[in-house]
Amino acid sequence: MRLVFIGVILLLIELYAFQAVKTITKERWILIAYQVVSFLAFVYILYGFSQFDRKVGQNAQSLFTIGLFLLMLVPKLLVAVILLGEDVYRMFATIIAYFTQTDSIAEAIPSRRKFISQIALGIAAIPLTSLLYGMTKGKYNYKVIRQTLFFPDLPESFDGMTITQISDVHSGSFDNPEKIEYAIDLVNQQQSDLVLFTGDIVNTHATEMHPWIDTFRKIHTPKFGKYSVLGNHDYGEYVDWPSQSAKEENFKAIKDLYRQIDFKLLLNENVKIKQGDEEIALIGVENWGVKFKQAGDLNKASEGIKKEDFKILMSHDPSHWDAEVQHHENHYHLTLSGHTHGLQFGIEIPGVIRWSPVQYVYKQWAGAYQNLGRYIYVNRGFGFHAYPGRVGIWPEITVIQLKKGQIVA
Repeated sequence: MRLVFIGVILLLIELYAFQAVKTITKERWILIAYQVVSFLAFVYILYGFSQFDRKVGQNAQSLFTIGLFLLMLVPKLLVAVILLGEDVYRMFATIIAYFTQTDSIAEAIPSRRKFISQIALGIAAIPLTSLLYGMTKGKYNYKVIRQTLFFPDLPESFDGMTITQISDVHSGSFDNPEKIEYAIDLVNQQQSDLVLFTGDIVNTHATEMHPWIDTFRKIHTPKFGKYSVLGNHDYGEYVDWPSQSAKEENFKAIKDLYRQIDFKLLLNENVKIKQGDEEIALIGVENWGVKFKQAGDLNKASEGIKKEDFKILMSHDPSHWDAEVQHHENHYHLTLSGHTHGLQFGIEIPGVIRWSPVQYVYKQWAGAYQNLGRYIYVNRGFGFHAYPGRVGIWPEITVIQLKKGQIVA
């Protein structure tokens, strides 16, 4: 029944979209071309979804299928909503006309207005072109985002320290080596003191990263090293495995990927970063999310760490900060997360607006947040997943500078 309901909704959306086209043109070849293109796209989408294999997970075909589905659905949905609004108006106009002007329902019904269909199609062109741009250009439109954070108890030796953060690589989605090389060059150009990778190196399988190992090994090892943690996708839990041992072997291979690209993987553990006679604690937990795998153990990861120590915590899912970290008695100064991707869709105009549908799921979804002197920074992600593109929320390389001083609200 659920599939029948979805099918009826999609059919109504398609009928409304066709009505809009039919209202603005009577050219037979245009109407036929529209129907043929829509039909072929629908057939391919059905075929693409039918070929999805839970044993394989996301691949190039499933990525394209999802992209095509959104290209067909979102613009037509906007058209349907606008024309549905017009139909509500037409219904009331019909009732009024029937009781005041004519006794014939047929004569009382006003015709669909051409300019409304033109407006609907014009508005629909915005998401259509945006989604196309996101799939062709936006997914590799890397941005270096800089953030300065102030801490009154930052050790003097670390005043001015810089951290480059990447997150959510999802290497199984990549299809352009030149663009990835460019992004790695951007990482190296920052010349930070510390490079941190906050999880999701693959979509599911360790083999997805194999073509990209040499590229990611080019990330320079800075003064204080390169460290990483696991993300939810690194556990291989979104496909069906032939056996538990196969899943465990894949997980072992994924953890080894971080070694192969010269990152030290922190598995519920910590390291001390020293500068002269002073030090800060870098803590890495396994994935912990309110609605995802909870393998992270903050207490275990913080063994040997004192409350007064300055702490940087890597935790892939920002819901961990909201649920446990921000009010923890150990006072974790800075948490670095990723996971949300900013949904790969939204609007960001600095100082004006920052919006994405993902904000209705995650309180902290992109950029810096502060509470009682404790910060979380949520990276928008390096790669992409599911929808093969990005619209408005671009792939991010974060550069954070730590400064000693009073917290800026």
